[in-house]
Amino acid sequence: MSATALATLEANGAPDVLVDYARFVAGLNIGPDAKRNRRNAASELLGAHPDLKAWMARSTRSRLADLARTRAWSFITWCFLEQILVPDLDLLLTKTPGDLYAEWGRRHADEVVRVREVARRYSWSANWTRDVTRNALAMLCLWSGKVLDELTDDIFDAFTAALADTPSARRDARLHNQARAFSLHQACYELRICGHTPRKNRPPAATVAETLRALPQPEIRRVALRYLDVVATTLRPSTVLLRADSLIVFGEYLAAHHPDISRLAQLERAQIEGFLVWNHGRPWRGRVARDKPVAASVSKRTVVDLRAFFEDMAVWGWADRPSRQLVFASDIPRLDRPLPKALPPDVDRDLMAAVAGLPDPFARHGLTILRGTGMRLGELLDLELDCLWDFGDRGTWVKVPLGKLGTERTVPLDEETLAAFDAWMALRGPQRALTHPRHGQPADFLFVERGRRLSAFRLRHGLDQAVNDAGLTGRDGHALRVTPHQLRHTYGTSLVNAGLSLQALMALMGHVSAEMTLRYASLASPTVRAAYEAAMTKARARQALFVTSTGRPAAPDRVEWLRSEMLKTRVAHGYCSRDLVADTCPYANICEQCDNYVTAPEFQPALEAQLADIHTLRDDAQARGWDSETARHERVIASIDGHLRRLRNHA
Repeated sequence: MSATALATLEANGAPDVLVDYARFVAGLNIGPDAKRNRRNAASELLGAHPDLKAWMARSTRSRLADLARTRAWSFITWCFLEQILVPDLDLLLTKTPGDLYAEWGRRHADEVVRVREVARRYSWSANWTRDVTRNALAMLCLWSGKVLDELTDDIFDAFTAALADTPSARRDARLHNQARAFSLHQACYELRICGHTPRKNRPPAATVAETLRALPQPEIRRVALRYLDVVATTLRPSTVLLRADSLIVFGEYLAAHHPDISRLAQLERAQIEGFLVWNHGRPWRGRVARDKPVAASVSKRTVVDLRAFFEDMAVWGWADRPSRQLVFASDIPRLDRPLPKALPPDVDRDLMAAVAGLPDPFARHGLTILRGTGMRLGELLDLELDCLWDFGDRGTWVKVPLGKLGTERTVPLDEETLAAFDAWMALRGPQRALTHPRHGQPADFLFVERGRRLSAFRLRHGLDQAVNDAGLTGRDGHALRVTPHQLRHTYGTSLVNAGLSLQALMALMGHVSAEMTLRYASLASPTVRAAYEAAMTKARARQALFVTSTGRPAAPDRVEWLRSEMLKTRVAHGYCSRDLVADTCPYANICEQCDNYVTAPEFQPALEAQLADIHTLRDDAQARGWDSETARHERVIASIDGHLRRLRNHA
């Protein structure tokens, strides 16, 4: 376009925006007719709608009709690029962008290159890299009026919300652009532009107050909220929410069966007994609702939480508490105690051989580490880069992070497990630290891929694939069902079978009580079998044959037994069978001489009878010249005399 034509537009009073656009079109590498068509289209649109901002407020359908009639999309595109107008998502998602995104990419080539570099590190496909660096980056920057370095977490959140509210866009268009924006958010976090990792489009977790809105009785709800606020200072947030759910279950029962009860002070034992019966067979509720009775563990947890609620209020002296104790320890259901479900040795061997051939490196290395360390699934996913500790001649150990029981521990690694750690670290590559959900601080998680933490889904899927590859089937002929937690049970069982002490196993498994570890001692292991065989061999060797002669009783009386077997000493529920040639027993009568031994008046006859036996044994030892045996009996006599004297004085 010549200078004369521009002067003509200005002389005719053309809008400044049209003059500037005509100057831009003049510099395009297109023919004269195409330039004229673009100027005419812009002039026609401006003639019908001189206020472009007012035109942008029209409905999307009306604007699309205007653009189809005037063919002025190139002019509107230029207005967007020059930030004369700010595009709305509804128009961008329903109108083919044409060269809008490509032109924006040419104007911001350095920003596109930076995002493309992150895509290369994350191993995105070529198509996905183009979608994110061209479409998503241009769309979000145009919509927000920002450049790449000005994007924030709030802008991404607002974009996601606006995307969900677009009225004209199809569902698939919203989903595709939401996924592209998610990946762009990841890239911005990796470039240290954004401060938080992107999160899935899930509603935030409900607070305790929001959860308790389901409690039907307002007065009970008020007390429950106050109670949960107090216990939240010592319990984990998830535990507090579970306790809130138990109180809601109890409130729903009262609303359905005792609607006249609105305060805790009105409760009687009869209502609790009815609740215990109903709770035992109630169906599942909430998001897992189904027409089946709840698991026994869920039913027990509800009773335990309700008992803690009442007992805590009574201890604290709250005025809103029930007038007396309503839930007792005997009301808590007793659960079955199944043995750990370890895999048989042949199944374990075949399964791990199939795991070693899995194509997914995360499943291959993650399952190997699970089997070689006995970690829980959550503990594995929470491992950080500095989890390996080298102790020199004591080998390499892994520090297991805080898990289910809130404890840390270290576990030694064998060569195969350590190789799995090294192989995964080589594949992981550099990643920016992510926010730890427990304490909110940055953490270099070990199992991260493409800037995101890996979930348990791929491990479970890999385990199912390994079961199929190994050809493992159950009794019904279908594929054997194996869970990741069974690898932990198999780890503990194999160590018990190899002779590991229960104290050491307790430390390796991260148990906080010996009761949890003792379940592994109940397994049919070679250790238990060897101990059983040794005990049975001794029992058979010592078994006596009673020969009854004519005219004599089948068993000697107590006096004859003492005279014939003078070293046999009375113990609780039986007698000591120590051999005659043995020296003084260091454990004999150890309880009667212990400082912690406490007797009672009902045991006085037994103590007097035991004292008479000890006197007889002492006299016999003196006659035989057994000085050490005599001294031992003297100590026992003195101790029993003291106990009897205290009993008589007390009486």
